[in-house]
Amino acid sequence: MDIEILKAIDQNAKLTPAELAAMLGKEEAYVAKEIETMEKEHVICGYPTLINWDKTEGERVTALIEVKVTPQRGMGFDKIAERIYKFDEVEALYLMSGGYDLTVMLVGKSLKEVAEFVSSKLAPMESVVSTATHFVLKKYKQHGLEMDSEKEDERMLITP
Repeated sequence: MDIEILKAIDQNAKLTPAELAAMLGKEEAYVAKEIETMEKEHVICGYPTLINWDKTEGERVTALIEVKVTPQRGMGFDKIAERIYKFDEVEALYLMSGGYDLTVMLVGKSLKEVAEFVSSKLAPMESVVSTATHFVLKKYKQHGLEMDSEKEDERMLITP
């Protein structure tokens, strides 16, 4: 597995095998084969696009929900996690250390829609002990990229 390829496409999934080969000093055929292998082995699971939804007309609310659960005998947290991540609203789900067990990242159209998800789908699950919902007010950086930075031209102006 070529970590250099993964690092490059992690920042820009639009790079072609030819561009990656030139950047990394590798053969294009090698890069294409590595990517194909990593896709088959689910090392590369997809190619999502990072969108700054705040610059669009659509309304979206992102919530982080801390969930305490009772793990199921013989399955730990995996079965309850699977039930949660199958909901369409769930963007991400993480097993955590510390004061709670799972972090659910959720996207909804409104605060009310997120509240409805928590109260009607998440909290009633038999393994869920408690939840705490936090709403994202503004995203500054996501996936290693700045979300709303206006790049200033730092070149010096040269006048005759």
